Amino acid sequence: MVEKKIFEKTEDGLIIRIKIIPNASKNELVQMEDGLKVRITAQPIENKANKALIDFFSKNLRIPKTNITIIKGELNKEKTLLIKGGDEEMFRSNFGIN
Repeated sequence: MVEKKIFEKTEDGLIIRIKIIPNASKNELVQMEDGLKVRITAQPIENKANKALIDFFSKNLRIPKTNITIIKGELNKEKTLLIKGGDEEMFRSNFGIN
């Protein structure tokens, strides 16, 4: 099995691959052995979970929502995000992950 990269630096910013868990009791990022999971309280209807996911990253990374784009997995639990101007170090330090 090929391990998929969670972080990928591009000239546009940081690409991050996560799995979203909607209907959670609280919004949080959890580091798992197989990658990063984001628990979101919003339901996966009418794009609410996607909006809450972008909101969650925007607040925690202290960047505008417009800097965060879902580039793959809009209707899927496995998502690929582009964080414009972001880097892995900034992401890891803001979320306290290693």
